[in-house]
Amino acid sequence: MPNAAPAQSRPRADDPALADEVRDHLDACIARLDEGARVWSALTLDQRARLMTRLHDSISAAAEEWVDTAATSKDLAPGHPLRGEEWLSGPYAAIVAVDAYASTLRVLARGGSPLDDVTTDAAPGGRVRAHVFPTTAVDGMLLSGYTGEVWFEPGVTAEDARRRAGLAQLTPTTPGGVGLVLGAGNVTAIPVLDVLYELLAHNRVALLKVNPTQDALVPVFERALAPLIEPGFLRIVRGDGDVGAYLTRHRGIAHVHITGAAATFDAIVWGSGKTAARRRRENRPQLKKPISAELGGVSPIIIVPGEWSEADLAFQAEHVATMRLYNAGHNCIAAQIVIVSADWPQRAAFLRALRAAYEAAPRRSAWYPRSDASLGAAASHYPNAAWCADGTRALIEIGPDDDATALETTEYFSPVLGVVSLPGTGQEFLDTAVAHANEALVGTLGVNVLIDPETQAALGDGFELAVADLRYGTVSINSWTAFGFLTPTLTWGGFPGATPQNIESGIGFVHNALLLDGVERSVTRGPFRPFPRALAPRSLGASKGRSFSVLPKPPWFVTSRTGAAVSEGFTRFRMDGDFAKLMVTFVHAFRA
Repeated sequence: MPNAAPAQSRPRADDPALADEVRDHLDACIARLDEGARVWSALTLDQRARLMTRLHDSISAAAEEWVDTAATSKDLAPGHPLRGEEWLSGPYAAIVAVDAYASTLRVLARGGSPLDDVTTDAAPGGRVRAHVFPTTAVDGMLLSGYTGEVWFEPGVTAEDARRRAGLAQLTPTTPGGVGLVLGAGNVTAIPVLDVLYELLAHNRVALLKVNPTQDALVPVFERALAPLIEPGFLRIVRGDGDVGAYLTRHRGIAHVHITGAAATFDAIVWGSGKTAARRRRENRPQLKKPISAELGGVSPIIIVPGEWSEADLAFQAEHVATMRLYNAGHNCIAAQIVIVSADWPQRAAFLRALRAAYEAAPRRSAWYPRSDASLGAAASHYPNAAWCADGTRALIEIGPDDDATALETTEYFSPVLGVVSLPGTGQEFLDTAVAHANEALVGTLGVNVLIDPETQAALGDGFELAVADLRYGTVSINSWTAFGFLTPTLTWGGFPGATPQNIESGIGFVHNALLLDGVERSVTRGPFRPFPRALAPRSLGASKGRSFSVLPKPPWFVTSRTGAAVSEGFTRFRMDGDFAKLMVTFVHAFRA
């Protein structure tokens, strides 16, 4: 008989009170995972790649039920124009991830590096970057005009990056033990992606405790992830904070990973009340095992002033509204602060377009627990806020005599969007905005920069130097940082340097399907103007900053009339590769 995992043979004095049957079930899950860890260590890389292919099929089979269950839990009725969000941030994200991991495993199995066919070049500050998206013609076709780069930490050479790519799959027989994944409750792909990263980046089998907001999805997850559950590589459990507390302290758990809020991280690591404060001062965490985390923050959108057409103003206003309102604002990467130039002649025109887009976006409920309290806090902090869409979303413009502190240090995790004005134009404004984002705002997860190609070309190297100065784990230029989340070959997490005492937006990266080491950040770039305006001579003539796209409007825009159909069509194409059906989806895309 295999040896069982170290079990909690009897409750500890500081364990939460759990029913005996609950405790026994959790202990049994960890014991089974301990057996599964040995099975995983015996699999070859080819076998692991084939396992990813089986996951592609099982996730595809469960995709429609996955979307229906998630949409229903978020009060999106059949036919709602925003149901497409659940296709993209659920099955789509999971399928492209397992496909990318399978590709990496096959390359490693034949003795290569995941970076062998990836272009690398120099980035500012003595850095090396790898151009990791698109990696296939399909990527370039579906997400036309969008690119992604991984920037390595200063001092990591291109040869270092190639040699170290593969992480735990370079030593596949070395077990990583059992990892606890405390799943996020807002985006349904997150728990699945975190489990995959535990398995492939660290050789850790996983116990996934879902957030109670996703309890209804557990049966779907069990079918979608059956190829991991059957051999003992994954177990899924429900429960509230008491279950999570018991598991974080369990002797059979080697590592904890959480996607959530900084307050939850602090409670796990330091405890609560006066004891927690003392522990933090003395650097005596109550958690006695390593922990990684992906946490949120206050994400900015830097609007670099230029000469924008009326169409530019309207399109980018819809872009900003999407960054805040996607998933009803319940995203760790939802933009919360628009940083605009007080000296931009078009400032007033842009803010008018933003108010119109923010008001016009489809209505939906703020469904995440305690959203009412978050919205109430915003109303209390800013009694002069403009409330749009029948009073369900706040737009707060900080005036010269207003205090922006609450807006810049409180992650509302709800439809609350603020506007902060800073002086200057051109490089002066950009440098001021970068410093403000780095120093005044809480969190380091992601930052968005909107800049027209003519202005970017005029700034030249100064623009790229400003990008390098941003201390964020994902920097998105004319694209939303959620594109970085959705792209498996990019990394996802806070900027390196956080500590348990000052957690910022977390410790470590996830996703990272090329299994890269020594990463500092990911950078995404997209088209400032959609098709057909991207063909305009003024856009095509800009030598820097130009990005051509055949998409009239990305399907994730909350203002896309056909976003639901296009998001479902893109996902189904990733599932079955049917080009005939994809052509129908493109017809929908051109009607967006």
